[in-house]
This record gives sequence, C-alpha cells and structure tokens, in this order.
Amino acid sequence: MAARAVMVLGATSGAGKSWLATALCRWYARQGLRVAPFKAQNMSNNARVVPALDGSPGEIGSAQYFQALAARARPDVRMNPVLLKPEHDTRSQVVVMGHVRADLAATPWRTRSEQLWPHAREALRSLLAENDLIVIEGAGSPAEINLHASDYVNMRTAREANAACLLVVDIDRGGAFAHLYGTHQLLPPDERALIRGFVLNRFRGDPSLLSPGPEDLERLTGVPTLAVIPMWREHGLPEEDGWFSETESEGRGQDDHGTASAGGEIRIAIVAFPRISNLDEFQPLRRCPGVRLRWARTPRDLDGADWIVLPGSKHTSGDLRWMRDAGLEAPIVRHAARGASVLGICGGLQMLGETMTDPDGVDGNERGLGLLPLDTTFARDKLLRQTRVRFTRLAGAWSPLTELAFDGYEIRHGRTTPRPGTVDGALRNEADEPIGWRRDNVLGVYAHGLFESPEVMARLFGAPQRSLDDVLDGLAAFIDRRFQPGVLLELARAGAPVEGGT
Repeated sequence: MAARAVMVLGATSGAGKSWLATALCRWYARQGLRVAPFKAQNMSNNARVVPALDGSPGEIGSAQYFQALAARARPDVRMNPVLLKPEHDTRSQVVVMGHVRADLAATPWRTRSEQLWPHAREALRSLLAENDLIVIEGAGSPAEINLHASDYVNMRTAREANAACLLVVDIDRGGAFAHLYGTHQLLPPDERALIRGFVLNRFRGDPSLLSPGPEDLERLTGVPTLAVIPMWREHGLPEEDGWFSETESEGRGQDDHGTASAGGEIRIAIVAFPRISNLDEFQPLRRCPGVRLRWARTPRDLDGADWIVLPGSKHTSGDLRWMRDAGLEAPIVRHAARGASVLGICGGLQMLGETMTDPDGVDGNERGLGLLPLDTTFARDKLLRQTRVRFTRLAGAWSPLTELAFDGYEIRHGRTTPRPGTVDGALRNEADEPIGWRRDNVLGVYAHGLFESPEVMARLFGAPQRSLDDVLDGLAAFIDRRFQPGVLLELARAGAPVEGGT
C-alpha cells in the first residue's frame, strides 16, 4: 500500500465533512496527485449508479460520487463499500460493494459491523495500492463511546490507513471548542495521535474574536487549529442529507409561504417525503435565476406553486400514505385538474399512477393518485442503470423538452406499465424502452438527473448554469485561501499506510 491518507472527521453529524472532503479531493488532484475518495459506510438515500467490481451496475452514496469527480477519478463501488439506505426508523437496506445484501438487513448492528469491516478494509487497501492519496470521510462523530468498539467507519479506518486526521466542527451551532476538546479527550491516546488539526467551519463574524480559543485549545490538546472556514451557502454542492433551510431563501423575493413576490418567476414546490431519495438532483434548481424553490410538507406549502414535484422515495407506498395523512393529496389533484404542471420522478412517478402492487413484500401495496394511467409492480431485484435518455415529442408545459436527450440513471424496484391507449410515452432509454409517460401537464419519468442537464435547464428556464467542474474548482480555491500556507501538503505527507491493520 503506497498511498497516504488524509481523513476528515466531524465532532458532530452535519459538521461539514462531506463538503470539506470534496474540496480536498479537488485541491489535491490539482497538485497532480492521483486521488480517490473513501467512506467505509454511508447512511443515505441519495445514491448514484457506478460500476461494481464485476462490471455490473452498482450504487454508492452521492457524496462519494461527487468526491470521485472532484478527484478526477472514475467512481466505483470501492469508494463507498457499504451504503445503508433507511427504509424505516429501525430498518435499512444494506448495500455492500454496490449490491443489495438482504441477508444483512436483519442482522444486529454490532454483529453486522464486524461482518462489514472486511469488505471495507479490502476496498480501502485496493484504493491505497492504486493512488497517491486517499481522502477519507468519517461518519457522525468518532467519539461515541457507546458505539466505539463496533465503529469501523471512523478511527478503525483511520488506523488502517495511518491517516492524518482533521477534526471539523460547525461553529455556527455554538459550543465548538467544547465539541473539539471533548471529542479529542474521549478518544484513546493512540487515536488522539492521529488528529493533526482542528477546523472551525461555518464561521460568521470577525475571526479576531476567536482568540484565545484556538490557542487555549492547542495548549490543552497539542492540536493546532489549521483553518477557519467562513459560512458559504453558495458553494454549489448538493446537501447530502439535509433540506434546503428556510434562511437560505432570505433576500430572494420570497414571502414566508415560499411564493414569489416578483412576477415572471416559476414557483416550484417539491414534496418532502420522510423517505425522500436522490434529493441532491434538485441542487441546480436551488439558485437558478427565475426559480423559487419550496419544500412542501403541508397543504399550505403548495399554495401558489406553478409546479409540484414528487421526488424519489425509498419507501414509496409509505411516503404516499404519509402524503395523504398530511392532507397533500387533494391539493395536488386539484393542481393537476387546473392544468398546472406536475412532475413525478421514480417513486414520484409510481405515486402518480393508479396502483402499486407488491407481491414479494419489497415496498407495499397502495392506491396511487390516479393522475397517470399506470400500474406499478415492485420486483425483488433492484434495477440499476446509467443511460442516455431522450424525450419524445411533447405538448403543453413540457413541450420545451421535445426530443431533448440527457444522461440519467435509474435506481428502482418498480416495473411500470401503462394502460393501453390511455397515455403518451414521453421518455425512452438507450434500449428504446419507455421510462416516462405524460398526460396533459402531468409528467412522470424514471430517469434521475433531469435538472443536472445544462440543456434541460436552458430549455426550461433559459438560464446558463455553472458547470460541475467549475463548482469543484471553486471549492478547492476556497479552502486554499482558508488553510494555513503549506498545511495541506504537510498533511498529505504526514503518515504512510502500514501493512496489517486492525
């Protein structure tokens, strides 16, 4: 194992690990290094289709997919060998090396961790053998003392790679120095030695007011604060697991209902299911000129919307029942009856149909909204596919997309068929299979990635978009100005991997 490793740990969940790891991937790649990302286990319903080791389609967390692109590396399943996709509060689908492992879903957490660690270790060692540097992301906090013995995602991975670790805290939440000190002190001495620097993330205000906090913290721990990173909401990366916060719309012409106060703008309400999946694909809408985006959880949140979007779901029948219980069904149906635009993506498409049937107990039986004459059956095997898709000739609100092609991906158990002679095919994949249907201004598509296409965004909104590569270069330039000069290269040289491991 020739590569070195830099690891980003968080004093808490949501401290900014994914964002910083992505920025580091691009920064180190710009130094001419062969870089790959790694996260031993991710828990997220945001996933992307990438090659598995046998060449078949697999899936990894979206964060590691973007980190691979930042590293200028080809994404593959080794970069996130274990992905947990929550289906209920106490159950997750377990994906190992890109493929679902149904046998592990019911295994007790601690027992399962010991079974999963060998897969993660093998993937890590393989990446270390092929690259100059691995940028590793931890999960949650490394100092959860009730979980530490079974936690292979944080310090067990750090020890395996002899990684130079950064410990990041969200200073905007308050209590930053206590979080850093407490996390450091709860780690065993050999693991504390791997912490090479603290990072204060999302700082707002005058940095001089931080003193003597960083100095006292270094005196107590021996660990310097290497960077103070300002609050930056405009970085352009999707939030991995969080909603777009209400404060991010301040000053953008919105009232407190999410409706636009200025004319000529498109107001889009996205229904925020409890088990929403692939929400990262809506990032391009977030700051698109002329678009007002709203996450809808109540009927009031749909007031004034021009479009209503039903996104993907990890538990489609359960999320549809939630939507009914929340009183959202009737306003969505009225919206469609007025001829206004409704878009369903993957699970959202299934909800727009007439029926959902589940003979194998994958998701659940449920009556659809009846806005598209479609019937869906859930299959035991998951369909994973990257594909080039093309719209057919469309009418009405979706006519700007006529015959437009874009690169998309599919992750689904559902197999959907239209009722004969009742609906227009709207989208076809490379195999010329129909994977989208339209009736009036109601459109359902199975392909994720619609709004990630610059051509789609230009046709629908007439707005030029920053390329993803520009966004990633911007991240690298941003952290380059915030870390002390020379520190990032010193981190990359700080430790070499050792043979063996834990």
